[in-house]
Amino acid sequence: MASTTPQSSLSFPRETFAKLSPHPYLLAHLQPNSTASKPTRANGRSPKQFRQPHVNNGSLTHAEGSAVVRIGDTTVVCGIRGEILLASNVAGFRVDKSSAAPSARPGYNEAKEMDLLVPNIELATGCSPAFLPGQPPSTLAQSLSTRIYSLLHSSGLVNGEDLRIWYQPPDLSNQDKIDEDETEKIEPEVKAFWTLYIDILFISLDGNPFDAAWAAVISALRDVRLPKAYWDPDREMVLCEDTLSESKKLQLNGLPIAVTMLVFKAKEQEQGRDKKHWILVDPDTFEEGLCDESVTIVVDYGSRKTKILGLSKAGGTIVGRDEMKELVGLAEERWSQLSQLLNR
Repeated sequence: MASTTPQSSLSFPRETFAKLSPHPYLLAHLQPNSTASKPTRANGRSPKQFRQPHVNNGSLTHAEGSAVVRIGDTTVVCGIRGEILLASNVAGFRVDKSSAAPSARPGYNEAKEMDLLVPNIELATGCSPAFLPGQPPSTLAQSLSTRIYSLLHSSGLVNGEDLRIWYQPPDLSNQDKIDEDETEKIEPEVKAFWTLYIDILFISLDGNPFDAAWAAVISALRDVRLPKAYWDPDREMVLCEDTLSESKKLQLNGLPIAVTMLVFKAKEQEQGRDKKHWILVDPDTFEEGLCDESVTIVVDYGSRKTKILGLSKAGGTIVGRDEMKELVGLAEERWSQLSQLLNR
């Protein structure tokens, strides 16, 4: 009697299934058939599980400050270079007494008005299949640069005083005067400013680019050491000291952390069943293409309370007041994780 072998069932590898039917593929992970199985994402993480961050400072030797941040398979290099801008070259700026300087006006943002913080983002060829060599700056790169620029100024992260280069004119009044109160005190002058060029390079991109880029900027700014700069009245120029011990670090205002979350929802169910949705924190590239609603929250923890420095939402109608409270709690959790690495 001849033996018969059963025919193998037709099946696809996981990678093929993910490419042919990405939405059902992710839904099958988040909504398993067995009640004993917990919802997981296609990358193996739970819906509210962040990827492990890695931070390395001082990687670039020819920059005033630098950092490499890796979150999953998204890796960003940030280098900050300082250049001196003479106050005499700033249109409309008057080198006068500090009490009457333009920066003394309420609401005046000196760093923004003079473009003292200049971020630039580049998506390197090879960081993702979506970016080909020889192409102009992508829409994503321009959008990220704009968001980084806006957050740098709205958060007030960099103290404007750290970017000023002062000069104290000598007292040339009559030295024979005994009463010092009768001598008019000469106010110091602002002779120049530090301009920080913040260059951000993605060498690998697997989702959530804004959070990674902003973390790299924060880490690089904390690594910045500006040389001691002073005005030489004889040469009429700004000189810098080469001694490292006389350089200074930036006094940053707080530690704002950006946290992005997406909303993945099942398609309309028949027979009047309610729609289901899941909050996916720290999304990867695969998940970003399947979600229409995103929320980015910028939080900082100071004075034993959480400060929300920025909140942006795009698309969808799922996230409301109750959901937003949950998202803020997740952002606080992420702040605790990253702050331990950035404060080293």
